[in-house]
Amino acid sequence: MKITTLEQRLQMVELARAGHSAPQIASQIGWSRATIRKWQRRIRQQGRSALTSVLGRPTRGALSAFPPEMRATLQRWRADHPGWGAKTLRAELEAEKHFQHQPLPSCRSIARFLQAEGLSRARLRHQALPTPMRPVLQAPHEEWEMDARGEERVPGVGLVMLIDLNDRLSRVRLLSYPCWVGDQRVTRAPSTADYQLALRLAFAEWGLPDRIAVDHDVVFFDSRSASPFPTRLHLWLLGLDVALVFGPMRRPTERGLTERSHQLWGQQVLEGQQFADWEALYQAVTQRRQFLNERLPCARLGEVPPLVAYPQARTPRREYRPEWEAQALDLECIYAYLALGRWFRLVSSIGTVTLGGQVYGLGRAWAREQVEITFDATDQHLVFQAAREDSIKRLPIQGINPTALMGELGPLVNLPAFQLALPMSWEAWRVLRLNDILGATT
Repeated sequence: MKITTLEQRLQMVELARAGHSAPQIASQIGWSRATIRKWQRRIRQQGRSALTSVLGRPTRGALSAFPPEMRATLQRWRADHPGWGAKTLRAELEAEKHFQHQPLPSCRSIARFLQAEGLSRARLRHQALPTPMRPVLQAPHEEWEMDARGEERVPGVGLVMLIDLNDRLSRVRLLSYPCWVGDQRVTRAPSTADYQLALRLAFAEWGLPDRIAVDHDVVFFDSRSASPFPTRLHLWLLGLDVALVFGPMRRPTERGLTERSHQLWGQQVLEGQQFADWEALYQAVTQRRQFLNERLPCARLGEVPPLVAYPQARTPRREYRPEWEAQALDLECIYAYLALGRWFRLVSSIGTVTLGGQVYGLGRAWAREQVEITFDATDQHLVFQAAREDSIKRLPIQGINPTALMGELGPLVNLPAFQLALPMSWEAWRVLRLNDILGATT
């Protein structure tokens, strides 16, 4: 038996209040008219508390018609193998000699049993992040594209992934940053700090864009959640008044400019080349960029190099300096964006919820509840609400401050000088680049 979630019931209420009829709501969210009318009737009679569903056979429980030994076996199997779902458990029951001549529960019944025992994850419907408008491009630096190229072995350096940034209108190659990901095998992926460094290098030279188009990499988008909260990189960009635009899933052609630039940089700099170290590779990529922008003809621009076709791209639309960043971060932009969002989470067995990497304690009375979370920009509090009408809790939002958002740059801004010890780790190379754009390295 399918069960409506808290989010679906709230959606029924909101659509009904907006003037939609039961058939229209049923067509939109995929439930029958009878189900829609049932919840509308319950809410009229009981208010929000009606959103807490009371299902059949509450006193006996799921699988109560089957032997206790069978229920205990399912519990033991699930505890030993958390990845086994209802279908797998049903197949295991069929193969178990002790139960071969007994009636067996259906997959749906087993799934209900796992849910009742707290052994399954609640399935929450997807709630998309607010999406910025994408007007027709009129000038350079209105919208950039950013993506990381697949790893490639570079003799003398190891495995690198190029983080490429391009301007969509002018086709200017803004930056290609070689991110080291391992020696003989991939041991890391480009992190938030890597992308922040690449972006700061581009911002310092080209200024701040209005928008950046990206894919659904976990650095940009919390793809593990049905209702994703903005990542720290996303929040940092919002604070700089730069919007993130997410293309359709598994559609790399939506960022065709950057996909083609991956090939271009590989052909122009990496293929058949060997470098003394990472610094030599970085300098080679940086020097080749001038050729690509000023001398190499671009077919999409009538065989004219990008900076020849759009010389105005040399002038930033909005100036950026890393030493200005702490003052430039506008937390009100972040608050305004979060106020548009809505998130659904399942409270843990100890009464906590994780949102955006931050843990919020709601209390054990909230354990295993599905909660709806919104943000109140007036006092910067998150509002947690369960299905029960009187279950509301407000907690201050965490992690929204310049120090947390700036990451590695924060401690370096006010240093008069900085010196790194040899040999340098990848993190040390990254800090060195940050000091280069700060002008503080000695």
